[in-house]
Amino acid sequence: MGVIHETGHARYEQGLPKHLAGHPASEARSMGIHESQSLFFEMQIARSPEFVAHIAKMAAETFDRETDPAFSLYNMNTLYKRVQPGFIRVDADEVTYPAHIILRYEIERGLIEGSIEVEDIPALWNQKMQEFLGIDTEGNFTNGCMQDIHWTDGSFGYFPSYTLGAMYAAQFMAAMRKDVDVDTCIRNLDMKPISAWLEAKVWSKGSTLTTEEMILEATGESLNPEYFKQHLIERYLND
Repeated sequence: MGVIHETGHARYEQGLPKHLAGHPASEARSMGIHESQSLFFEMQIARSPEFVAHIAKMAAETFDRETDPAFSLYNMNTLYKRVQPGFIRVDADEVTYPAHIILRYEIERGLIEGSIEVEDIPALWNQKMQEFLGIDTEGNFTNGCMQDIHWTDGSFGYFPSYTLGAMYAAQFMAAMRKDVDVDTCIRNLDMKPISAWLEAKVWSKGSTLTTEEMILEATGESLNPEYFKQHLIERYLND
C-alpha cells in the first residue's frame, strides 16, 4: 500500500502540464491535492474489494498458498478493513487516521499560538491519544511524539493535508463514478479510464486554477466532507 500511495504522488507529477514546465502554473496545486492523489490510489482504488481480489490471487500464487485460508479473498478483505486504534500514524487504518491528524494539528496550533511549550508536548500527546483513541503513551516517546519527521524538518502545518487529501479523494471518486464504471475498470485492471479522468480534471490543471476552482470544476461543488463520511460508512459499516 505504501508503494501504491507513492505511485499516486508520482502519477500526479507525471500528469502536470508539460507545456507550462518551468513556470509556477505547471506545479502541483497544493499538498492537500497532492495527498488526494496518493490517497485516491491507495484508499479509493487499492483497498476496494475489486482490487483486493487481485492482491489475494497474486499473493496466493506467488507464495504457493492457494489453499491457505490466510490468503483467501475473505481474509484479505477482512485484513484491509480492520479498524483498530494504534500508536503509529503511518500504520493507522482509514477510520482512525484522522484522529492522529487532529491530535498533531491541535498541538501545532498551540505551539504556534504560544499557548503551549515544547516541553508540554509529551503529556499533551498522551492526553489526546487517550481522549481520541483510548491509548496510553506516557513515557513512550518513540511511539508517541517522536515518531514523525515533520516537526524535525520544519514541516509545521503539513499534517492536515493528509485528511484534506482523504476528503478530496472521496469527492473525486464520487464525481468520477458519474462518468466512469470504476468497479469494472478495477476488476479488469484497466486503469486508463480512471487515469484519463484524473488527468483531465486534476493533473493537467497544475496550478492554473485555485484549489477551490479545481474542486468546483471537477466535482461541481466545494470541498464537502460528507463524501468522505459516506465512503467510510459504505466500506466499514454496510457489510
